[in-house]
Amino acid sequence: MLFDTHLHLINKENLSYPWLSDFAALNSDNTLETYKNLAEKLGITGCLHMEVDVSEDQINEEISYVTELAQKDPQFLRGVIGSCRPEQSGFEAFLDLAQENNLLRGFRRVLHVVPDDVSTTVTFQDNIKRLSGTGLTFDLCVLPRQLPLATELVDHCPDVTFILDHCGVPDIASGELEPWRANMKALAERTNVVAKISGIVAYATPDVWGLDDLRPFVDETVAAFGFDRLIWGSDSPVCNLGGGLPTWVAATHALTKAWASHERDAFFHANAYKLWKL
Repeated sequence: MLFDTHLHLINKENLSYPWLSDFAALNSDNTLETYKNLAEKLGITGCLHMEVDVSEDQINEEISYVTELAQKDPQFLRGVIGSCRPEQSGFEAFLDLAQENNLLRGFRRVLHVVPDDVSTTVTFQDNIKRLSGTGLTFDLCVLPRQLPLATELVDHCPDVTFILDHCGVPDIASGELEPWRANMKALAERTNVVAKISGIVAYATPDVWGLDDLRPFVDETVAAFGFDRLIWGSDSPVCNLGGGLPTWVAATHALTKAWASHERDAFFHANAYKLWKL
């Protein structure tokens, strides 16, 4: 079975997503009901919601909205990764309030949409360090050139568990492995970082990619992090840019066919269960 650590639920009626206007293929609702109907047919037995970069003034509303969904279907929707603004001075109070929500599993601040120096400020780094001991994780969503910045943040917060989204968003369409590979190896030396292999079909050439285009990037991620520090995610609906959820699930099974059964189990679900104590 697969546990999806990266589902984006989109509710345009009640929440605002300014960035979606630039992506017509993604600019529509993605409901839990629609996703679940398809996911269960594909062997996905549970999921976490990943924040969708809502308008800043609606961050708490998004967390509340998904929390209510999870309370209604707790066996399938197992929690929320919420948005946050660690660059702001009010983060400590925000974190104190957020910890009252027992379905909150962690946070993410998408870093490739802000200036590179945002994550290097003392305020940002010290606020992420506040996650130490809380059990809350922090997702790193960065471009390949930003991997050294991610490593700098991780070094500042050795007691926080970080999750690298989408294999570090490699340029699969070009097939270029360097300097992505070298930077991945450096980041993986930090044992408090977990790699998420999630929806990477979105970074391949649309309609013409094949397994051989994805394989080097998956294999290098596995080589850097090892089977005990890998988790799986769909990145639905963003994976629609590369063929959709069924295509990505099929690719996942094909790419891991030669793995031992315990390695697949760890990647497919067991590592995520252990990480978030599900």
